[in-house]
Amino acid sequence: MDKTFQTKGGEVHALTDINLAIEKGDVFGIIGASGAGKSTLVRCINLLEKPTQGSILFDGKDLMSLSKSQLMEARRSMGMIFQQFNLLMQKTALDNICFPLQISGVSKAKAQQRAWELLELVGLSNRAKSYPAQLSGGQKQRVAIARALATNPKVLLCDEATSALDPQTTSSILALLKSINQQFGITIIIITHEMSVIEEICNRVAIIDQSRIAEVGDVSEIFARPQSQAAQRLVYPNGERPVTFEGTRCARIVFDGRNSFEPVIANMVLDCKAAVNILYADTKNIDGKAVGQMVIQLPKETLAADKIMNYLRSHDLTVEEVNGYVR
Repeated sequence: MDKTFQTKGGEVHALTDINLAIEKGDVFGIIGASGAGKSTLVRCINLLEKPTQGSILFDGKDLMSLSKSQLMEARRSMGMIFQQFNLLMQKTALDNICFPLQISGVSKAKAQQRAWELLELVGLSNRAKSYPAQLSGGQKQRVAIARALATNPKVLLCDEATSALDPQTTSSILALLKSINQQFGITIIIITHEMSVIEEICNRVAIIDQSRIAEVGDVSEIFARPQSQAAQRLVYPNGERPVTFEGTRCARIVFDGRNSFEPVIANMVLDCKAAVNILYADTKNIDGKAVGQMVIQLPKETLAADKIMNYLRSHDLTVEEVNGYVR
């Protein structure tokens, strides 16, 4: 699938040769830098932007071949959540959720019943009569999520849905989306520029770079072994493989779900009887599991360094020497 815009300065190729398969029930991330084409891609998925060429297959149908009325019907199966919430400021939280139901012909009574159910789901049943101006950013996004769920969609499209939120609120919104995916089996597609968002919620990810898909696969595999330069810029500390210090070897350790309470590094130092220097660490506790990465400087002595590498591998950790000894 391609998307080209015609501008005064000529053609702009926003998307080139995009080929993605997103399975039912996935939490699928699409990540890239600003201007890479990710927001255009998500708008092409529901044909808010019509691709220049190619197909968009959804639920066994090519959206490009549907009539206007058929396309409108298909879009009811795709909820969309935006960075700036896009709530109707003159309507209450309850009325915002009712709105897509009423314009699709649902009676006011049934729309309000559904809206109350969704407010309960997103934890805002006590703010039904509040206007958007009276809500925090996180509460606005919860209302937006409830509104997106109103028509019982099969897919939720989230375009930078947490970019305007603080880290704590972001975590709560991601937890809500994960719960919705697990409870209802709704496929979720997340557009973001933050690897931490992908790491926290997604099972698969596509990395888009300069309008093309640079890499796609399981999050755990790409995080542990990024192949493309675009993936390495997102995954490695400071956007590149850590530099090798003169006369030393360095190792990058990936934590992809070990129990957060197991002191792996401390036990390694005790068992190997050799100290290491932690150069970089970015780990977090997600559902009682350690997720993230760490870069350590190994001892100068070859025997001690090798012993540490063997120890880490024997404990089922993904580990690589970032100075080229081991790939």
